[in-house]
Amino acid sequence: MNGIYLDHAATTPVHPEVARVYAELLTSSYGNASSIHGTGRAARKLLDDSRAQIARLIGARPEEIIFTGGGTESDNLAIFGTAEARSDEGRHIITTGIEHHAVLNACKRLGKRGFEVTWLPVNREGQISPDAVREALREDTILVTIMTANNEVGTIQPIREIGEILQGHPASFHTDAVQAFGEIPIEVGDLGIDLLSASAHKINGPKGIGFLYQKNGTKLTPPTSGGEQERKRRAGTENVPGIAAFAKAAEIAYESLAERHEQHESFKRIMTDALDEAGVEFRVNAGQAQTLPHILNLSFPGTDIESLLVNLDLAGVHVSSGSACTAGSIDPSHVLVAMYGEDAEELRNSVRFSFGYGLSEQDVRTAAEKTAATVRRLSGK
Repeated sequence: MNGIYLDHAATTPVHPEVARVYAELLTSSYGNASSIHGTGRAARKLLDDSRAQIARLIGARPEEIIFTGGGTESDNLAIFGTAEARSDEGRHIITTGIEHHAVLNACKRLGKRGFEVTWLPVNREGQISPDAVREALREDTILVTIMTANNEVGTIQPIREIGEILQGHPASFHTDAVQAFGEIPIEVGDLGIDLLSASAHKINGPKGIGFLYQKNGTKLTPPTSGGEQERKRRAGTENVPGIAAFAKAAEIAYESLAERHEQHESFKRIMTDALDEAGVEFRVNAGQAQTLPHILNLSFPGTDIESLLVNLDLAGVHVSSGSACTAGSIDPSHVLVAMYGEDAEELRNSVRFSFGYGLSEQDVRTAAEKTAATVRRLSGK
């Protein structure tokens, strides 16, 4: 496909080594991991090995990993599963206004079912205050769900501090780490996390496979009924090729973590330096916060996001915003609304550039030059 792909926060190309594992297993490992014959046992070994490998990367035990159909299912399993398992202990949930819609809409649905949801605000850098979590805690709080890092602006949340606050409270602590897993180190024990969601397609793995970490002893009732797969926590025949491919993608991601971190930070500098050199006016959203290395969210005063995205696409620069463009109208990013307010100009002129596998410095430099030319033309400057 022609063009420079700078939308890796949305999804990523499958790494060739991951694709090789996936393709080979589609035909060579077709057994049901629940079957006791040799073909089934071979599939079970792949499943067990993959589970152990992923668990090791986050400091978990293999039995604490539940494979799912992706990040959304993992978030829903954590949220609805906790609500059902602990509703007799309380019906209060704490979350934030900048969560992914998989968390936002799950919490909204629980709100309609009689649960009380506290929506914590963020500052202008998109960050939650640990003190706000402490102040919101109640005796009937059963779940705190706060993302590890934001998918639109990249802000990394103070998960360790929040985990420390919750040490003396019975509430379960869930974090949506879909955007952060494979991009920054995560040790669930060190962070005090009870439940953690992740997805393969964000780290150059296949779509349709994810996992939920469930700390031993954490209450969870599966929202669906069926067989006894995943220790009776997630019914359905396991996607062994997808799971093994996920494990391979995770292995590659963690082996190259430091190298990619440095590379992506350099990509940010190349992008912003090129825009500065071109005399383009821009602001970095969450520019004062600690952010994920592969996400750069920029505001371009004097531009309109819909026109900007369309023209960048025509120029061969594939990016996105936090907005959904439908039927000629723009639904403002809930993340930017939470950061800046409903009338802020950033809602109408912000673009997310996100980096990943296959990009070169020249790609980023070329994309920056094309972005500068497009912004100048649209803004009349």
